[in-house]
Amino acid sequence: MATTDPTEREALRAKYREERDKRIRSDGNEQYVQPTGRFAHFLDDPYIAPVPREPRFDDVTVAIIGGGFAGLCTGARLKQAGISDVSIIEGGGDVGGAWYWNRYPGAMCDTAAMIYLPLLEETNYLPTKKYTYAPEIHAHAQRIATQFDLYDNALLSTEITDLRWHEASARWVITTNRGDSIRAKFVSMGTGPLHRPKLPGIAGLDTFGGHCFHTSRWDYDYTGGDAQGAPMNNLANKRVGIIGTGATSIQCIPSLSRDSGELFVFQRTPSSIDIRNNHAIEPVALGELEPGWQYAWLTNFATLQTGGFTDVDYVKDGWTDIAQRIRDRIVAAVSEGAEFTPELALRCFEDSDDDKMNAIRARVDNVVADEATAAALKPWFRQLCKRPCFHDEYLDAYNNPNTHLIDTDGQGVERIDETGVWVNGEHHELDCIIFASGFEVGTDFARRSGFETTGRDGLTLTECWAEGMQSLHGMHVHGFPNLFIVSISQAANLISNVTHNLVEAGSTIAAIIVNALDCDASTVETTRAAQDAWIAKLEGNERGFLGNPECTPGYYNNEGKAIGRRERLNGSGYPDGPVAFFAYIDAWRNNGEFTGLTFG
Repeated sequence: MATTDPTEREALRAKYREERDKRIRSDGNEQYVQPTGRFAHFLDDPYIAPVPREPRFDDVTVAIIGGGFAGLCTGARLKQAGISDVSIIEGGGDVGGAWYWNRYPGAMCDTAAMIYLPLLEETNYLPTKKYTYAPEIHAHAQRIATQFDLYDNALLSTEITDLRWHEASARWVITTNRGDSIRAKFVSMGTGPLHRPKLPGIAGLDTFGGHCFHTSRWDYDYTGGDAQGAPMNNLANKRVGIIGTGATSIQCIPSLSRDSGELFVFQRTPSSIDIRNNHAIEPVALGELEPGWQYAWLTNFATLQTGGFTDVDYVKDGWTDIAQRIRDRIVAAVSEGAEFTPELALRCFEDSDDDKMNAIRARVDNVVADEATAAALKPWFRQLCKRPCFHDEYLDAYNNPNTHLIDTDGQGVERIDETGVWVNGEHHELDCIIFASGFEVGTDFARRSGFETTGRDGLTLTECWAEGMQSLHGMHVHGFPNLFIVSISQAANLISNVTHNLVEAGSTIAAIIVNALDCDASTVETTRAAQDAWIAKLEGNERGFLGNPECTPGYYNNEGKAIGRRERLNGSGYPDGPVAFFAYIDAWRNNGEFTGLTFG
């Protein structure tokens, strides 16, 4: 039932503010540290050892930085467009990006696989479950690379150390840790934020004498088991601690609870856990599907998830549920004579969100037996303040007698010493600490990517974006010719299905490069005027901003730190929403004019 009583509504808002204020930190993103010193190996590849080779000095048409879905979607679209001279440069030993690195137990997609896995129609593949597990997702990345011959000329186990524009030759010069010096006419940068782990800046972090690792570098040699779900038998007599209760922890804690001698979950802020209801997908002959079926699913999901109208909901998940609740409330109010105003929309959003979050908190009580544990697991914030989670076994794990929730009441872990973790003055002795502290999101571009990008006249991308991201379409940056940045920011900003952004970006990049090659252009660059106009368009409408300063701290809102113009630019999207942006960019790339770009 909606929260309609003003007293009840204000009490809920007061509770949200109280919980938020507990977690405000002056250091924001600076509370996290990079893995250095004894933790430097957290950046290494534990899966495939680099194969010795001679340095490469190739000259290529297109270099793609990053072998995740951003790079694969762009590479596939380039190959479909007839551009064969493509080279992927990837730090991991194989393609897959986040799905190469993340092999923790229980890892799976949080968005339905029929829309999350890109290029299903092109690769003639259907996922096995509504939400597929990481091994199947990684296999799909390999499928794309194989089908489109993207392994050809790929430089794997190769980290970029510098990317620099050479004006005289109109080429990007890419240097790597393998001694390579690659010259590329065009560069597509799809580094993404979810491959470079970060650590919590906890006092005594480096003093722990037991074993430790980051979830994105899961140590199966220590735990036993494997990414396919085999029991982690080596943990049977171990006291294991995991720091963090975000999306990764939600997925791996059920397996840790099952296999550990004792498990201690250190929680600063509980996640919202909605029902996942995972199930096998009914087998269907691919020939029975209408051509363009995945595009129809993508558009259907994006439309519903952003409050639009469709006759059917193909996906039927938690993402579309909340949006439809809001939309239906607005329709009901207007049909009863209410005027559609921003105030009405806000009220409908808040009532719908109250319904959803009340149901999520009630689910905790229904599943978790211990009252104190259940109380600590309840999220007191709006659902979209933090990344929504969906799981059918996470809450049940706390009914296992070996699993202990150590709630820090919003303060986080106090300190770490040689034998364990301190919280609220109490010491918890541990054999192993697992860091589920996420990735470099919200930090400077060079820190997230691991290298600096230097454009015309020695201007670095870090300098260019010191006061906030500047771009046309989130892809082109004035002063950085022939460079394409694959990003959701300043574009569709569709966070609920990131790969939809990547497929569209790949199509756009391919169209631009084909046009440049056809007209024998040596450079492609956005004009300053076009870039400024795009920024002005984004800044003129609050709707496209991702992040609410009233939310509990997280990477959606700069960890609760003050949000200024820089943060708004970095988190902004097309004012009319993702569906409108996809329609806009499709028309833009297909009309042959490429407005805002100069082909020199």
